[in-house]
Amino acid sequence: MTDFLDAGERLDREELAALQLERLRATLRHAYENVGFYRQAFDRAGLRPEDCRTLADLARFPFTVKADLRDNYPFGMFAVERSRVRRVHASSGTTGLPTVVGYTDRDLDTWADVVARSIRAAGGRPGHTVHVAYGYGLFTGGLGAHYGAERLGCTVVPASGGMTARQVRLIQDFRPEIIMVTPSYMLTLLDEFERQGVDPRSTSLKVGVFGAEPWTEEMRREIEERFAIDAVDIYGLSEVIGPGVAQECVETKDGLHIWEDHFYPEVVDPFTGEVVPDGERGELVFTSLTKEAMPVVRYRTRDLTRLLPGTARPAFRRMEKVTGRSDDMVILRGVNLFPTQIEEIVLRTPGLAPHFQLRLTRDGRLDALTVRAEARADATTEARAEAARAVAAAVKDGIGVSVAVEVVDPETLERSVGKIRRIVDLRDTTP
Repeated sequence: MTDFLDAGERLDREELAALQLERLRATLRHAYENVGFYRQAFDRAGLRPEDCRTLADLARFPFTVKADLRDNYPFGMFAVERSRVRRVHASSGTTGLPTVVGYTDRDLDTWADVVARSIRAAGGRPGHTVHVAYGYGLFTGGLGAHYGAERLGCTVVPASGGMTARQVRLIQDFRPEIIMVTPSYMLTLLDEFERQGVDPRSTSLKVGVFGAEPWTEEMRREIEERFAIDAVDIYGLSEVIGPGVAQECVETKDGLHIWEDHFYPEVVDPFTGEVVPDGERGELVFTSLTKEAMPVVRYRTRDLTRLLPGTARPAFRRMEKVTGRSDDMVILRGVNLFPTQIEEIVLRTPGLAPHFQLRLTRDGRLDALTVRAEARADATTEARAEAARAVAAAVKDGIGVSVAVEVVDPETLERSVGKIRRIVDLRDTTP
């Protein structure tokens, strides 16, 4: 039965490709004619919008990177008059100027539509109640999820982040079927349920839609087993639109179908920038196809994945679950290491809770890494010591580098109401 699919989801690959090319050519014209940055970038490359005659021609056009958005702060990347911009969002700006994005009325409609499509693919239906625990405000997660759920016909509980004990009470009292939240904060909610003596498996929740940070299959199993829900991935980034760029379907849980009628994906070699064939891993790049206020052309996401054929939504290619970013990679004594590799080890180690942090320091002229992981409440002193040895051995055997491991008391590490800070880099402060 496909009666719940919208018109875009019913396209075949040939129809989709024709629509993509039409929208891509319009986007390139719109960007070139209305954004000084793109006009200069295309001119430097010796290209005009009409030089894109096929989808493959897009690879000739220059990339956009986050620094370009910051260089044009706040509104230099906008392609419409300010009077047409109905909303702005922005990144936190913790590492410099924030990246600012804008939306017209039509952009907001498109955004609500793709998030509604995503929630439906996750198993949501009109009449369901959706508990939104993504942060509201300039971060795109909360409002993006909120308006998408309303567009689908759901009841929204706009809980936002924080006030964890109260959220547990609201979930018990309002009985939502769906929760939308970062996976790391879902683990914080899990801790709070257990602290209050409430069995997480007894709640009304049926589906968790988790995004805004990489998470592993081990974390999926942890959440599904302890909450008795289906845990599915949603993908998005503010520079492209926000949440709702791609969604994992609940019936397959085999990667995220990209809504390719609105967002054109490429995967490139992160070092050379060359497009790699579908099936090969690399860095994900997106070009928006329907955005008015702030179109983006070949935006480098830094997320590492690969493109695969569609399954539950055959017209749309899937992206493999993102488990790392090129800018999150730690190079430790010549070995490439990602936080998600440590997460997999921590989650399968008896005696450890699913909360950990990586601390980078400098020992003389060499970098050193310490894994700090929380013990489970019932772990004995001997179990903690054995867990530390097991993690150190697994990292050495599986990743090929030696690390220190500290098993700390439960609820010692900082909890997050949004994206968790997995890496603490203290190398500049280490003698």
